[in-house]
Amino acid sequence: MDGCPNSPRPGQRRGQRIAGGVISGLQREGKNDHSKTKHYCYEHGREVLHFFKTYLPDTFGGIEHVIFEIAEGVTRRGVATDVLTLSRHPRPAPIAVGHHTVHQARLNIDIASTGLSVTAFGAFARLAAQADVLHYHFPYPFADLVHLTSRVKKPVVTYHSDIVRQKLLLEAYRPLMHAFMRQADRIVATSPNYLASSEVLQRYAAKTSVIPIALAGAAAKPGAALLDTWRTRLGPRFFLFVGALRYYKGLSFLLDAAERTGLPVVIAGSGEDEARLRLDASRRGISNVTFLGHVSEADKAALLALCHAFVFPSHLRSEAFGVALLEAATAGKAMISCEIGTGTSYVNVAGKTGLVVPPADGAALADAMRTLWNDEAMAKNMGDAASARAARVFAADVMADAYVALYRELAPGAL
Repeated sequence: MDGCPNSPRPGQRRGQRIAGGVISGLQREGKNDHSKTKHYCYEHGREVLHFFKTYLPDTFGGIEHVIFEIAEGVTRRGVATDVLTLSRHPRPAPIAVGHHTVHQARLNIDIASTGLSVTAFGAFARLAAQADVLHYHFPYPFADLVHLTSRVKKPVVTYHSDIVRQKLLLEAYRPLMHAFMRQADRIVATSPNYLASSEVLQRYAAKTSVIPIALAGAAAKPGAALLDTWRTRLGPRFFLFVGALRYYKGLSFLLDAAERTGLPVVIAGSGEDEARLRLDASRRGISNVTFLGHVSEADKAALLALCHAFVFPSHLRSEAFGVALLEAATAGKAMISCEIGTGTSYVNVAGKTGLVVPPADGAALADAMRTLWNDEAMAKNMGDAASARAARVFAADVMADAYVALYRELAPGAL
C-alpha cells in the first residue's frame, strides 16, 4: 500500500514522475484492463487527496468520471493529485491512472452500497499526512467516519446527491452526516438547482459554492462506416436514451411515451432494471423500442450523432446532474428531461436547449417527443443552443480552474 516501486532519482522535483504510464482509452471504455496499469510515486507528499469508495481502474461510474476529470484538470495546472479507494483485489503499490495516482485499500464488506475497509483507516492517515487538501465525494458514509476519526483538516466535499432511497438508514446516519458536514471547510454543489433544492445544502449554504460538472471535450467523430452500420439497423430518425438502467431513470415512463406515440426509441445501456424493462416492453407489444444493452464509447458517439433528439426521463432526485445529458448537449442534440429540482434542468434549460416536462408523466413525455419530432427546425435550433451552452458553461478548463482556486484558498502558499 505504501510502497514506492522506484526510488527517487537524484534531483527529482516534487510532481515529477519516477516511473509512469497512462491508462489510455481505459477510462472511456470502462474496461478493467489491469495489464495497462503502471506504478509510480513522488519524492514528496501529494497536494490533494480524494477519497471515494470506488474508482479506476476497477470501476468508472458517474462520480468516478467526475473525480477523473477534476484530477486530470488540476494536475495539468500543477496540482498533484492522489485518489484513495477500496478494491476487493487491491494492488500492493500505487497505480498511475492518467496523470494522477490511485491507492487501493482492501474492501472487506459492502453494506447498502457503502464499502467498508479496516486497512483504509491507516492508509488514509498516511496519505492525508502528506496532503495539503482532502477532497471527499458525498454521499459515502464510511468516508465521514474515516475523516472524523483521523482528526485531519482542510476538507472539501463535492456534494453529488442527497440520499434518496435509503430513508430508514438515513435517519441512523444523519448525526454522523452532520458532524462531517460541519467540519467541511468548503462544500461544492454541482449545480445551482441542486443547491437551491437540497435541504442539506441549504443548511450549509454559507460555505457552499457551485462548480458545475464538466467533460474534457467532445468525443471523437464516428467514422462513416460505423454511422452507416447504425443507420441501417435503427433507421434515419429516432429518440435516444443512454445511461444505466436503474430505478430512478424513469424508463417505465419512457415506455409509456413510446407506446402512446409509436415513435422510434433507442435505449442504450445496461443495469439492474434491464430485464424488467425488456419483459415489460415485450408483454405490451411495444415494438418501436430497441434495447441495445451496453455500447462502446465509439458506438455511443455514433448514436448521438444519428439521433433526432435525446430523451432523459429520470424522475427522482437520485439523478443529481445527468452526465449523459451533458454528452448529448455537447453533441448538439435537443433534449427532453424532467423537472426534479436537480442539475438536469441546469444542463437542459427549458425552451432553449430542449423541453422540460413534469416527472413520472408518460403523457407529458409523449407530447414533448411529438413536438420535437414534428418540428425539425426547433430540434436543430435547440441542439445548436445546447452545444454552445455546453462549451461555455461546462468546459473542463472552467471546472479545473475553479477547483484549483478553491484548493489554493484552503491551503495558501502550499499549492
